Amino acid sequence: MPVIYPFTAIVGQERMKRALILNAVDPRIGGVLIRGERGTAKSTAARALSALLPLVKVIHGCRFGCDPNNRSAWCTECRERFADGNPPPTVDVRRTAFINLPVSATEDRVVGTLDIEKAIQKGERHFEPGVLAAANRGLLYIDEVNLLDDHVVDVLLDSAAMGVNVVEREGISFSHPARFILVGTMNPEEGDLRPQLLDRFALSVEIHGIRSARERVEIMRRNLAYEADAEAFREEWLPREQELSEQIDRARQLVEQVTYTSRDLLTIASITSAMQVDGHRADLVILKAARAQAAFEGRTAVNERDIMLAAELALPHRLKRGPFQQGEMSVDQLQEKIEGLVGGASQGREETVEEEAEQDEKKKAMRAW
Repeated sequence: MPVIYPFTAIVGQERMKRALILNAVDPRIGGVLIRGERGTAKSTAARALSALLPLVKVIHGCRFGCDPNNRSAWCTECRERFADGNPPPTVDVRRTAFINLPVSATEDRVVGTLDIEKAIQKGERHFEPGVLAAANRGLLYIDEVNLLDDHVVDVLLDSAAMGVNVVEREGISFSHPARFILVGTMNPEEGDLRPQLLDRFALSVEIHGIRSARERVEIMRRNLAYEADAEAFREEWLPREQELSEQIDRARQLVEQVTYTSRDLLTIASITSAMQVDGHRADLVILKAARAQAAFEGRTAVNERDIMLAAELALPHRLKRGPFQQGEMSVDQLQEKIEGLVGGASQGREETVEEEAEQDEKKKAMRAW
């Protein structure tokens, strides 16, 4: 197996790395779409992330890698094998899977197939797993996602959102968990995704080639060192890789404990409302990403910085373009807009608190009178 280029050795592209890390902390965020020109380390970052992910416990002999500690999410086979009265499952430990979905993949290849002939003739249910089964509790990578059939992309995004894959044919059904980190990459020059599909990706990052001459030189140096001796290069970066991996693992255990207030929810709603974002998916994504950001930094409460960082990743592909707008809003413009909205929301809350305090004083005065 070839040595994977270290995640921490990637120069620059901090926003892309942050989006990937947040999805690693909480896969329920819903994946990330990385849009950028050729040769900007999109696929390198996705492969490198999978090497950082912690080992996972799976039920021995399960074709879908079911989590032994989450009985409610077991596949149909595990529920039948370990029904009441049967001995508890034996547990194996394995590395997080990295599954690369080819552009030519069909729906059956993705979701799996039920053998109807065997079911009719022998009364046996036989399910042939697909890509979603292999990707469960791993990372599913789709290169050139904009060239994939729209219907297949829709099926993938549905499974990523629900966390389960259900296949039904002729009255026969089979289900298995399908919880994975979804990473899609694309070059906008080759065409874009439909807005409906764009919105289904939780986070989006637009990346470009680095302009700094010094950083471009560093990219060349690191790549030459990697090509000369990949194993030695990996050993050099191993301490930083282990540190980041442990930080992600701690954040995974902490994310459920991260709290938020009604004030935080109001801030998020103020941002999406002012940006005229359709639907409510963006609000939920910002909240989940903000909690993951707080957990990654070792905190148990969301703050305004977490919300701003999450909004920078959740909104770019959801903003409407006006009829006279020549291009999309730049990252710097988006940051300024979000900071202004968060500041305005905070000021509005302070004014509301002051008004409520005045009303309370008036009520007390009336009662005293």
